[in-house]
Amino acid sequence: MTITLDPKVVAERGLGVREAGFWPDRTVDAYLAEHIARQPNRTAVVSYRADGRAPCRFSYRELGGMVDRAAGALRERGVGRGDVVSIQLPNCWEFVVVALACIRLGAAANPMVPILREREVRYMTGFCDAKVLVVPKVFRGFDHAAMARTLRDSLPELKHIVVIDEDGPEGFEQALLGGTATVPYDPAAPALRPDDLLVLMYTSGTTGEPKGVMHTSNTVNGNVLVFSQGLGLNGDDTFFGATPVGHMTGYGIFVLLPMMLGNTLVLQDIHDPHAGVRIMEVEGVTFSAGATPFLADLCDAAISDQIRPSKLRTFYCAGAPIPPALVQRARTELQLTVSSVWGMTEIIAGTMTEPGLAERAWTTDGRALPGMEVKVVDDGGREMPRGETGRLLVRGASMFCGYLKRPELYTVSPEGWFDSGDLARMDEQGYIRITGRTKELLIRGGENVPVIEIENLLLQHPAIAAVTIVGFPDARLGERACAFVVPRPGQTVDLPAIQAYLDKMKVAKPFWPERVETIAELPHTASGKVQRFVLKQLAARFAIA
Repeated sequence: MTITLDPKVVAERGLGVREAGFWPDRTVDAYLAEHIARQPNRTAVVSYRADGRAPCRFSYRELGGMVDRAAGALRERGVGRGDVVSIQLPNCWEFVVVALACIRLGAAANPMVPILREREVRYMTGFCDAKVLVVPKVFRGFDHAAMARTLRDSLPELKHIVVIDEDGPEGFEQALLGGTATVPYDPAAPALRPDDLLVLMYTSGTTGEPKGVMHTSNTVNGNVLVFSQGLGLNGDDTFFGATPVGHMTGYGIFVLLPMMLGNTLVLQDIHDPHAGVRIMEVEGVTFSAGATPFLADLCDAAISDQIRPSKLRTFYCAGAPIPPALVQRARTELQLTVSSVWGMTEIIAGTMTEPGLAERAWTTDGRALPGMEVKVVDDGGREMPRGETGRLLVRGASMFCGYLKRPELYTVSPEGWFDSGDLARMDEQGYIRITGRTKELLIRGGENVPVIEIENLLLQHPAIAAVTIVGFPDARLGERACAFVVPRPGQTVDLPAIQAYLDKMKVAKPFWPERVETIAELPHTASGKVQRFVLKQLAARFAIA
């Protein structure tokens, strides 16, 4: 299936923002070509592996050559404009090469985090009719290559798999870099135009199925450039990426942005804060980003190992509110400036606290980035007084261009406002604070847990009559999942049984509940809706400090 965006939607997205300069009208390929010409010998990517191998280093010239060859190999495998290449890789140089090769061909990258298993990957690759799936051979003990081959045998559009760290014709080195075909960058006729589909990223929702969020180069590149300007980043910075590049944050900030600014990108495939602080010091890292647990781990490792990365100055934190004590620790122990960011797959980054405003970073989630607008409204759409909680709406330059094959879910108002599904309040200066979520979703360590989907699976368990999953506080991960279960008559349900069942159903482990409480009946409203807030109050007693 060749994916084309609705030109009407793209035109609506561009109204005003293009003229205002928030859409750069350039693809990453154009920026990359400039840096290959201007600084061919500068290190573009450094890739660290947890298995002890020496890090791989590639200059901009070397990276450009690999992208040329990988694009040629993908084209020989039938990949062209509007096709999809699914990439389920850890943070590694191969991810960067494949993502850039997709841009060269006008194809869309479909990044997926490595924690996903057969059930999720089958849905995602099958729904977008991906032609190629790129995976590691084995990662963190899981055989991704075997899973990929099983999927290829059952998905008619999935014609090819490519496996990193594997020898043979399907191994990355031979399959994508070993041939003679190349596709050089053609500035006069680039295959990917700025308003074409750049990336397809699935997001967990409340409907029981992930939604395929579609973005263009303009919606992504403009946002990350504005974001980088707000943080004072430039071509002299060295980026450290341990947060997954399979998420929109990782993909935009640690794959695209360094290639646009001409930075050196340092990647770590498995988050290990003790190794991370050493890498940051050796490589002269100046900037990193991640969810709150990444920052907490960085502070702990720096103190315990007595290594303070001497050039690290800025950390962008998103995914969950930042505890004030953590911002203070980062500032006093690491001399690190922390900026909090609110965003979502559909808009990337929407709000941010300015560097140097430490108190704002722990009391708010920032105010609208240039080119973006936010407002807080009641259920009738009327703007709320400052300081009062309501639904958070957002619009602007980085708004997505629809959900793949699901136009009915693209609920953007005629004025361009999108309901984020979050609850928030806004102060007199325009800073927002996320106070809750209207969607039934919990966030564990920066990962969105698709609550409704997991509940629907558990309802198929023969011993379960009813189930509701809510989050309970965890100081490091933000939230963990607790399943309140009503057993069927004569049945018993415990945590090992539920986890074994979800393992059998091939559900990613971070989505499993980590606590199970049996209950005689779920609390309901008069209209029959489960009172999740009641269960959250019960689960709060399990909080982990």
